[in-house]
Amino acid sequence: MKFNSAAALLAVGSLATTYGFTPSSSVVSSFTSHRQSLARPSARLPTHIQHTSRSTTTLSMSALKVGIVGATGAVGKEIVGCLEKRDFPVDSLRIFGSERSAGKEVDTKFGKVKVELFSEDAARECDVVFLAVDGDFSLAHAENICAGDDGAVVIDNSSAFRYKEGIPLVVPEINAEATKGKKLIANPNCTTAIGLMAVWPLHKLFGLSKMIMSTYQAASGAGQPGMDELKEGTRAVLSGERDVAENKIFAHPLPFNVIPHIDKFMENGYTKEEMKVTWETRKICGLADDFPVSCTAVRIPTARAHSESIVALFENPVDVAAARKALEEAPGVKLVDDVDNMKYPMPLTATGQYDIEVGRLRENIAFDNALEFFVCGDQLLRGAALNAVIVAEAMVENGALQTKTAA
Repeated sequence: MKFNSAAALLAVGSLATTYGFTPSSSVVSSFTSHRQSLARPSARLPTHIQHTSRSTTTLSMSALKVGIVGATGAVGKEIVGCLEKRDFPVDSLRIFGSERSAGKEVDTKFGKVKVELFSEDAARECDVVFLAVDGDFSLAHAENICAGDDGAVVIDNSSAFRYKEGIPLVVPEINAEATKGKKLIANPNCTTAIGLMAVWPLHKLFGLSKMIMSTYQAASGAGQPGMDELKEGTRAVLSGERDVAENKIFAHPLPFNVIPHIDKFMENGYTKEEMKVTWETRKICGLADDFPVSCTAVRIPTARAHSESIVALFENPVDVAAARKALEEAPGVKLVDDVDNMKYPMPLTATGQYDIEVGRLRENIAFDNALEFFVCGDQLLRGAALNAVIVAEAMVENGALQTKTAA
């Protein structure tokens, strides 16, 4: 088999550090219960997310003191970019990092910002703090940053608090109202966030009864070491240096391969990554603790943007035309479904985009009242940074996030 080395290396090149902090040991899940006390999501959308793809927001309020922990990593950099492009009301921006990052200057729309060595006291001086760090760090510091009336609102991108009862797990287009009166918000797993953007409009229309998902996840989901391994392994194979790439990060060599194994295997035969989709779908959508969701998660040799094949079964008869209309009108969703002209969702076109792409929409022929479709989304944006910033916008609108002088 012959490969175009320039094209292949371009596909995996330019890979950046995922977080500004070096990840510590694996975080022990804080999952305590599937049962949640949060209100069921409503169909009403906050005004600022009715057109998610627009580059600016229409928030009108006093400017906020914003902090980002881990802003020198890929997710943190994207948070800065989203704040800039969406005209989030920033009075001042503070960037916190490790000793390795402290003292560096970051160019932003808000001026040059010098990275400060993180401390809880400094973070508490902000009105809102975005955490783009690993779960161990969040478990150690998030609750202290937001504690008390004088603490900051914290929006955490890690898995540390996603399954903890009483802490909202939020996709703003679905359950923004869950943030009311809260100071610590969890961002969902990127796979869940991307998929639910397409599923939610259909659930409102037909009433979801079951869901089966298969994912095709980019190497960047494993952080900088995973991206480096893909890039170096691809180079080694294309140059003839090796017949098969080495693997240290992934369970098997990833270049020119796919691996149906992400995160650890659990007693029920699913991986933890697959169960995250089940647990988080139930919590975000306000579904029963035993609502049937099944996922198979697969790592593929792409650099960025996750893809998902979804079979959604519904309580009511489905109509493809009505489903198309619902998806076309849904905020944060771009219907890319013109098979005659070979237009459908792909990582190549979804990378760098705020909206998720959905296409290949059809009535499933194996199940009654079922639709099948394909979704792609940029996991650093919709699955992380953008979702976090829209959460903050929703909290501004519902009053949960204010300047401390106004609170």
